[in-house]
Amino acid sequence: MPKKSQSRTFRKVLIANRGEIALRIGRACREMGIASVAVFSDVDRAALHVLEADEAYRLGPAPASESYLRGDLLLDIARRAGADAIHPGYGFLSENADFSEACEQAGIKFIGPPASAMCALGSKTRARQAADKVGMPRTPGSTRGLASLEEARKVAEQIGYPVMLKAAAGGGGKGMRAVTRAQELKSAFEGAQSEAERAFGSSEVYLEKLIERPRHIEIQILADEHGHCLYLGERECSVQRRHQKVIEEAPSAVVTHDLRRKMGEAAVRLAQSAGYTNAGTVEFLLDDEQNFYFLEMNTRLQVEHPVTELVTGLDLVHLQIRIAQGEPLPITQKQIQLRGHAIECRVYAEDPENGFFPSPGKITRLLQPGGPGIREDCGIYEGWVVPLDYDPMLSKLIAYAPTREAAIARMLRALDEYVIGGIRTNLAFFRRILNDPDFQSASIDTGYLDRLLLQPPENSAASSEKHEEIASIAAAIFESQRAAVGAAPPPPANAWQRMAREEGLRR
Repeated sequence: MPKKSQSRTFRKVLIANRGEIALRIGRACREMGIASVAVFSDVDRAALHVLEADEAYRLGPAPASESYLRGDLLLDIARRAGADAIHPGYGFLSENADFSEACEQAGIKFIGPPASAMCALGSKTRARQAADKVGMPRTPGSTRGLASLEEARKVAEQIGYPVMLKAAAGGGGKGMRAVTRAQELKSAFEGAQSEAERAFGSSEVYLEKLIERPRHIEIQILADEHGHCLYLGERECSVQRRHQKVIEEAPSAVVTHDLRRKMGEAAVRLAQSAGYTNAGTVEFLLDDEQNFYFLEMNTRLQVEHPVTELVTGLDLVHLQIRIAQGEPLPITQKQIQLRGHAIECRVYAEDPENGFFPSPGKITRLLQPGGPGIREDCGIYEGWVVPLDYDPMLSKLIAYAPTREAAIARMLRALDEYVIGGIRTNLAFFRRILNDPDFQSASIDTGYLDRLLLQPPENSAASSEKHEEIASIAAAIFESQRAAVGAAPPPPANAWQRMAREEGLRR
């Protein structure tokens, strides 16, 4: 159990991140009467999170290793700015125990779990050991890093193929290799080690039984510094490409009240065993018979936290800050009720028709969706240049409605309103997924998207974009002709028609 801390009030918080999550945290600070300090690399000087902050400081050149991953620079800026705390967001240094410890030694509050909890649960192998101690079901396999290929062979033979190799220090699908037979193990083992070393600076990998066609379900937890820990329901994260989430929703269409309670209580036991505080997520795999297996714990705020906020009515960033200030949780487990359904689409600057290759460049046009039940967390604006140096996520589009069916319909309507010009995006790809019968019936698992991508689309995204471009030009010409004779234009039916009208009126 964590030590009880005295309550304090933050006057100023440094946000050690960029993009939409930095803007999200900055808005929460403003709502709470706390000054925000932004940091930026050279390519982010004109980024929206910088423009919206109360103060902003340069970190360094564009590479993350010279800017957003420089804990020493961040702490120096925090001291100069007089910041009481640092919020890491997600990614970068958010799960770095050394940075958390350095903040504590500098007398600056890290808005996240203590370094000891990160060490206990941030490493996947140590987290599997912790899961065993609290009796949590997990996938069969090793609980320590594999010392050699021979050890990997012995573990694989013991638990049986297929198996999965994973980086102990990793995430985001890096250092992962599925192995279906013994002949594939050597190359997979060497490949996983090499990728893990490049991505995380550690070649440690472990091996577990591969659960075929599972659903990926995660439980959001919150723990204060007074010994209280709550679970806030689950998120369905099964729509993935290369082990990276694409669409998330809450609640899951297949998780019952009883299963939710069992998974939630298991997640709370794990967190409390490590003295965990602040926000965290415990991830599970769920098989066809509703058996759940511990996968890993993310010791930070998740990208997909908005869907939990919408179905619980709670503001997780506000609560993170209040917990870090030493305040007790203001709610009990019985008070948490899930209402309605929320779906999130991760909008990326990438080209699905070209292997999802990144598409940096200047945003020449931006029409953003709105209306009932639509939330957009974004850090972009018209005229901004999307850099190539970082993750290409532009925004998170979230739809909320009373039912899953209504949320899907609302998301499709919002996608039709959304226009991002000048770069390629995956917006058309989301329309394909949400219109797919298997997705609409919630017949999904972690391999669903790979299977969908093997099917030829009825109308490819490239064809759709080409049609829209042609229609936009035609509509602009038509508008000009109507304007010339003084005719009133008809109301625009969708986003590209609105864009064509505005372009026509500018001429």
